[in-house]
Amino acid sequence: MDLSNERKEYSLVSIDIDSVDPCPFKQFEAWFKDANDYHVVEPNAMTLSTVDHEGRPTQRSVLLKYFDKSGFVFFTNYNSRKAKHIENNRNVALLFPWFGLERQVEIDGFAEKVSSSESLRYFASRPRGSQLGAWVSNQSSVVSARSILLNKMAEFKQKFASGSVPIPPFWGGYRVKPIRIEFWQGGKNRLHDRIEYKLSDDDSWQRQRLAP
Repeated sequence: MDLSNERKEYSLVSIDIDSVDPCPFKQFEAWFKDANDYHVVEPNAMTLSTVDHEGRPTQRSVLLKYFDKSGFVFFTNYNSRKAKHIENNRNVALLFPWFGLERQVEIDGFAEKVSSSESLRYFASRPRGSQLGAWVSNQSSVVSARSILLNKMAEFKQKFASGSVPIPPFWGGYRVKPIRIEFWQGGKNRLHDRIEYKLSDDDSWQRQRLAP
């Protein structure tokens, strides 16, 4: 299939160093609000890239649950493939593809586990079905049929029928602490705007424009 003629001209807005916030987290918050107001599907969905022990990259979509100046947080099974990759190599990358707004945000950094209390606090806020699902799935392992998962769900519903669902010992969060954040805005004639923030040795953020 030849896709060489599949193209879209980007022309919504333009950005420059003077038009973005000096703080990349405030700029991300502003763009996230735009994506939410624009009704982008799952605006908190982000591509997470990890590297295995042989240096091969892997990508998947995960959901950002909250962020602040300390980083971007998501939750998962600590026995999953992504968790094993992070245990071996903490360097990761995130990508938010908000193409309805002709925008992307790229984040490079390293991942570290959040505290047990932080994981517990978020787990307690999840719907009960999601809490049970965390117990059911041995994430990234081979399963021969969906019926096995449904049967395990029934078992855990019975096991935790009374009272709250406890957090699994193998489940929790990661915080991605960025060292580079790039805001990409589509431009006419493929002259896209790219504003890069890099973390300096004194923990301040420096901005610069990159060629498209």
